[in-house]
Amino acid sequence: MTIEEVNELEAFFQKADKQATPIYLNEATVINNYEHFLESHFAPLKENPSARVNQPLIWRLRTLKLLVEANS
Repeated sequence: MTIEEVNELEAFFQKADKQATPIYLNEATVINNYEHFLESHFAPLKENPSARVNQPLIWRLRTLKLLVEANS
C-alpha cells in the first residue's frame, strides 16, 4: 500500500458517518471504540505503509470500509 492509498482510505473514514459500536469485522475482531480503532490503525500505516507487518491493519481497514459502505 502506498501513502496515497493510505490517505485516500483515511479521507473515506473522515467523510463517512461515525459508526455505532460494537462492530464485528469477523468472529475474532470486535471494534468497541471506533475512533481509537482508526487512530491505532492509521498511525503505523502513515509511518511505513509498505511494511509487511502492517498488512493485517490494511485488511481490517478495508473490511471496515466495506461494512460502512454496505450500511450507507
